[in-house]
Amino acid sequence: MQPWDDEEYTKYTLWFLYCCIVYSLIGFTWGALMGGIPDFRHFVDNHLHGNLIVRAHTHINLLGWVEMAIFSAVYYITPRLVKRGIYSMTLVRVHFWIHNCGLIGMVVFFTTAGIMGAEASILMSPAEVEVIVKPWLEVMGIFGTLVVIANGIWAYNIFRTCHGWRANRRAALGQ
Repeated sequence: MQPWDDEEYTKYTLWFLYCCIVYSLIGFTWGALMGGIPDFRHFVDNHLHGNLIVRAHTHINLLGWVEMAIFSAVYYITPRLVKRGIYSMTLVRVHFWIHNCGLIGMVVFFTTAGIMGAEASILMSPAEVEVIVKPWLEVMGIFGTLVVIANGIWAYNIFRTCHGWRANRRAALGQ
């Protein structure tokens, strides 16, 4: 059996790809709404912390659409390139779930902070708005840390999979 014939590995590689598709549709739609609905665009562009809604949109595109596509592609290509299975299937699973939880948390809390800050800025001073927004951004930072941890897990797993590829290739050829 070839390393890439592992059903669970294929399932998770495809889940990364499916998430890429879902996040891209969300991000593309979100961007079109921000650009196409004048009141939404005005809210985002002209209220204190409204730009946090843009950051949420940016993160769902970058960490959702782009990164998930990269993860899926690298998970697909790596075993074929080095002629062996992934170093740790457990790390693939952990990477998938931590990354998705972190990303969703980031998007939710960026958006919440943006809406609350923009709404509060209509009636409050910038200092008062900061008091409202700060806790939401702190929680968002926790979820951002999860994404960084997930990316580190991915990098470690890919590195360990690739490390020693020449010796593995020679052993497989009986040299």
